[in-house]
Amino acid sequence: MRLIRTLLLSAVSLCSLSAMADDASVQRLTQLLNQAQTISARFSQLTLDGGGTQLQETAGELSLKRPGLFRWHTDAPQEQLLVSNGTKVWLYDPDLEQVTIQTLDQRLTHTPALLLSGDVSKISENFDITSKEAGNVVDFTLKPKAKDSLFDNLRLSFRDKVLNDMQLVDSIGQRTNILFLGVKMNPPINDSEFNFEIPPGADVIQE
Repeated sequence: MRLIRTLLLSAVSLCSLSAMADDASVQRLTQLLNQAQTISARFSQLTLDGGGTQLQETAGELSLKRPGLFRWHTDAPQEQLLVSNGTKVWLYDPDLEQVTIQTLDQRLTHTPALLLSGDVSKISENFDITSKEAGNVVDFTLKPKAKDSLFDNLRLSFRDKVLNDMQLVDSIGQRTNILFLGVKMNPPINDSEFNFEIPPGADVIQE
């Protein structure tokens, strides 16, 4: 859930080619993201330290809806629920009976979930993007332009034009891998799924 809390351009002739390649990557990624205004899926998340040692493994389900609505529910025994209505973010920990409320950080480099549910027209403003394709799989590598990003690079992969997985690497080499399973594109999702009612008796922390 650390991921949730907090998804180039030498000789003159080669520079022109690289710019074209990057523009093509931006356009391709934009098209792939825009094809789904809503997404629902299961996910499997694995976090490794810089040496490859497993730190945490979780699974759960998610719902996304443009613009900026998302709901990530991590299964027990490490159950947590993260919900955003596009303005606020609620993080609920049932074990602690605690709800943390924050204002949604609209910067894509600070809210990776917005890469999948936010305004994709802003992606090129926030990242340098390259891509590579092998068969039916396209990998996009996104490097944040901002110095205060939560991660050093992010990879988004699509298989047969459907979101397949995401990997984030931070400044100390820690990796978070998320595999998306049973992805449904454009299912009907009611906006009410992206609001959260605080359970009676829960401690509330405003940040």
